[in-house]
Amino acid sequence: MSLVDTVRSTLVPIHREGWKFVAGFFVVSLLLGLLWTPLMWIGFVLTAWCAYFFRDPERLTPQDDDLVISPADGRVSAIALMTPPVELGLGDQPMLRISVFMNVFNCHVNRAPMRGRITRVAYRAGKFLNADLDKASQENERNGLVIESAHGQIGVVQIAGLVARRILCWSTMNDHLDAGERFGLIRFGSRLDVFLPAGAQPRVSVGQTAIAGETVLAEFGSAKGPVVSRRA
Repeated sequence: MSLVDTVRSTLVPIHREGWKFVAGFFVVSLLLGLLWTPLMWIGFVLTAWCAYFFRDPERLTPQDDDLVISPADGRVSAIALMTPPVELGLGDQPMLRISVFMNVFNCHVNRAPMRGRITRVAYRAGKFLNADLDKASQENERNGLVIESAHGQIGVVQIAGLVARRILCWSTMNDHLDAGERFGLIRFGSRLDVFLPAGAQPRVSVGQTAIAGETVLAEFGSAKGPVVSRRA
């Protein structure tokens, strides 16, 4: 393998939505350097962080229609039976909700948790509370997708956070998504909620770190109950 191939395989790609921010940070750093050299170096550190924030690594996703894959990198912040947001049209009965909270150091590219067709895209304006709070699911700005999967309709909700001010979703109605396929991005700290119909059993625990496109959040069709974990 050549040196160029080694560098290409080591560096993580930056998502196209992030290049304008990286360029902006870089230009501002140069301008600050005209005022005071140490400010330029601080700016370069922030530029490197911005590039890291918008990273878009490749992921190896299990292709099994019985598995629900994490749509986001981050920490599993809640597992509970909750009524889905009304704009999703999933009814007023509680569904299994698994939440993944993303901090400013997590990769923020969002991926489809299951294979299926998008039957609804619903944006709702709202507040910008800390996305780790439970009430953020109902009060914060959000964008929801309903995906018709092999096990019925599931909901995936992008929720803005305290710092996040922009939810991006490039998937539209009737798009077909594979599990692990990219569908959106949220800038600077946020949360993803997945609403699952009856029959789904959690395969993660609160506090566990999830990897988008790889970590199995839940499973359908298994006789086993929820997995119980303990701290060593």
